Amino acid sequence: MAAPRIKTAGHVTLWDPVVRITHWGVAATVLANVLLTEDGSLLHVWVGWVALATLALRLVWGALGPREARFSAFPPNPMAALRHLRLVLSGQAREYPSHNPAGAMMVYGLWSTLAVVILTGLLMTGGATPMQIAQEKAAVASGDWSVLIRDSEGESEDDDRSSLRHTAEEVHEVAANLLFLLAALHVAGVFFESRLLRRNLVAPMLTGERRK
Repeated sequence: MAAPRIKTAGHVTLWDPVVRITHWGVAATVLANVLLTEDGSLLHVWVGWVALATLALRLVWGALGPREARFSAFPPNPMAALRHLRLVLSGQAREYPSHNPAGAMMVYGLWSTLAVVILTGLLMTGGATPMQIAQEKAAVASGDWSVLIRDSEGESEDDDRSSLRHTAEEVHEVAANLLFLLAALHVAGVFFESRLLRRNLVAPMLTGERRK
């Protein structure tokens, strides 16, 4: 049973802590791996695994969380999104108990693209965890090349693996650029709608509450 909305002192609870934490967690991991970490570095891989855990938590919460957090509260609907954008431009946009239709489409786009980035990242590293990668690098640094020798056994298998990783790398790069573009459009859209409707759309994702 979904938790009821709590109304206090002219405010209504909109986003629960899990939604807010995962929202900003995804944003932080995307920014970190696009702007701060080096591609292929151990830190880059660590951040990718954090993104995986954060996205997984949000998806689980979309099935088990309170009403506003559930997928059923903001189903993807392109036509409804276009209608909402027209209303926004006319200054007549209505309030929604969860994401508005345009926001919902953006959310699903961001999640889907992030999932592709994470999946291709896993393919590029062979599914190795950051700890395993660190151990392999430490072994090689100390002169133990046995891991690399084991990985190269079987020429045809190694060729297939190399081809898969090359394809994954190309898709990973395209998806990462698309993800950053979608994130920028999301920020611009929130800023634009906030200004147009004179309504702070960022505050509820920080405090969890929205003015009635």
